[in-house]
Amino acid sequence: MTRIRLFLCIIAISAPSLATAQTMKFEQAAAMLAASCGKDIDDNCRGVNLDATRLKECLGRNQDVVSAKCKTDYPQALGAIQQRITARTSLVRLCNWELNRFCGEVRTDPVKGLQCLLESTQKATPNCNKAISAAGYR
Repeated sequence: MTRIRLFLCIIAISAPSLATAQTMKFEQAAAMLAASCGKDIDDNCRGVNLDATRLKECLGRNQDVVSAKCKTDYPQALGAIQQRITARTSLVRLCNWELNRFCGEVRTDPVKGLQCLLESTQKATPNCNKAISAAGYR
């Protein structure tokens, strides 16, 4: 179970994602996955690189031995994680104008660039503001 907690912590901290307001947060998705599939992952996915894609493939391959609760919950949890990853990856493209106009030289530093974007939301375009929200940064 320790390996699963490490994986879920890594996803929650480092996974980059455009999601709508209805999309669950990384923490919620990770908690759902751990509660529903922790034992199944330990039992059936040893040695699998624990990223969302490979984990989904492993659980799918082992459908015949995976618990009913895990079968029900893992598509939703991993889908939410993937949606956040996609949103965070798209953020720079969708907020490029704001990064260039308001953030200048800090745009090359991801942390400072994000902080600048968050401070510039009143001047940002609606698409950029949606991207920031969808990525889960506010």
